Amino acid sequence: MKKIIITCGIALAMFGVTSCGDDFLSVEPSSKLPVDGYYNSDSRIMESVTAAYQPMQWYDYYRGWAPLCFVFDSMSDDVYVGGENTSDQGQIHLISQYKSDPNNSIDGAWSASYTGINRSNLIIQYANEMEMSDSDRAKYIAEARVLRAWYYSVLWKLWGNVPYYDTNLTFPYIAEQKSADEIYNLIEADLADVLDSNVLPMKQSDAKWAGRATQAMGAMIYAEFVMNQKDESKYSKALGYMKSIITSGQYSLQPFANLWESAYEWNNETIFDINYISQGGKRTWGDAEATGGTVLPSMIGINELSNSPEFEGGWGFEPVAKEAYDAYEEGDKRRDAGILNIQKYIAENATKGIDVKYKGRYQDTGFFLRKYLGRTGGSAGATGDSNLNWDNNLRIYRYAETLLNAAELALRTGDGSAQGYLDQIRTRAGVSSIAANLDNILLERRREFVGEGKRYFDLVRFDKAAEVLKPKGGKLPSGADAIPERIQWTQNKKHLPIPQGEIEASKGSLAQNPY
Repeated sequence: MKKIIITCGIALAMFGVTSCGDDFLSVEPSSKLPVDGYYNSDSRIMESVTAAYQPMQWYDYYRGWAPLCFVFDSMSDDVYVGGENTSDQGQIHLISQYKSDPNNSIDGAWSASYTGINRSNLIIQYANEMEMSDSDRAKYIAEARVLRAWYYSVLWKLWGNVPYYDTNLTFPYIAEQKSADEIYNLIEADLADVLDSNVLPMKQSDAKWAGRATQAMGAMIYAEFVMNQKDESKYSKALGYMKSIITSGQYSLQPFANLWESAYEWNNETIFDINYISQGGKRTWGDAEATGGTVLPSMIGINELSNSPEFEGGWGFEPVAKEAYDAYEEGDKRRDAGILNIQKYIAENATKGIDVKYKGRYQDTGFFLRKYLGRTGGSAGATGDSNLNWDNNLRIYRYAETLLNAAELALRTGDGSAQGYLDQIRTRAGVSSIAANLDNILLERRREFVGEGKRYFDLVRFDKAAEVLKPKGGKLPSGADAIPERIQWTQNKKHLPIPQGEIEASKGSLAQNPY
């Protein structure tokens, strides 16, 4: 599908550019018309909607490096940070060691999240000021509230106790810091109101709007909040939202291997992706905010890879733990579709007369995250720097997670439907049925979502983090400790320390997390 390029008159300083679905709008500034009175048509408010999605693209490379799935999983037992050494992207190494430093942090993720919140609030403001039908107004506002909730979910998961506002700030631009519990209560109530209004479509029916918020996306955010909060009083409500996605018939499991190829993006398993495109991708080393592709495949690509018929090399970050690879049963289709066993790959190619080679970097395990490895030609068409403009979408919510959420919530509420949901996941993977219990759900989530940023929060939610996340991490093939600097996880490690620059800028209104 091609991009629709729309020229607009809003200044770059206010909104900028973006691309949020393979046919979603890409906004380009062309003049400096005043904002007051500008938003007076559907096409113009769409510019503000488009702009609200743009910060989602920034997390991987903006004021530092922080691909969300990588940062989230670096705190788990599924992947290591890798790179050249512990000084290479040291802020992520420190996070993985439970030694995060507020002076060497992923503060770009903080800024990107609040930019998204600000832009979501502007949609609500403009929708309320414009002349439009009540139904259109309700849809724009609901979409903005779902987007805002997602941005807050990033802040809540990483830092917990953060400033909250739902109307944009005025001078001196300081919002009250809320506790993690208060943030949860605010977002839970806001999302429930949106979902119960049913004004958003369960799925975008027009492919050109793929990537915009839906009822299903809102429901997944809601379930994620409720489950990670362990709010038993809302489990039944969250389960009801999962069942509404399932019974809608608009989503379905797809062949697992297809999910990671660009040709199958926006298929019926996709509930929400952060969209990246290589074609016309403008990102450069000097312009991290330009629209286009992602840097993640370059980061996690296999170092000094040569002669591969399928993959392009990269910088050797995020090697997968052998223990994660070994967690799969023999015959599980997800294992080798999601993780590349480099020695097996070398041997398979040798039988075809192809001499594949690579050079391992720090924490090399010989296992790589195949899901997001750069495919040959995967940055074709970029007008910026090719290694910053890969075509891989970042998967945020898949229908498989809906089923596993439903299975877990059914077990926690005594609903009785858990086995059927789990069996669907297992059948797609090509493995036999196992008992639907909480231990098996946790293990199944590990197998299904390795490298997708779920594992750490699952361990915390299941009260397994202190048991699993031990000092020194796992073992490398050499027998050496994988993360020798890692200390024991404790409850205080659940949230990162707030970036020191934000503490100082708040003029005393922000309290540091007890890390």
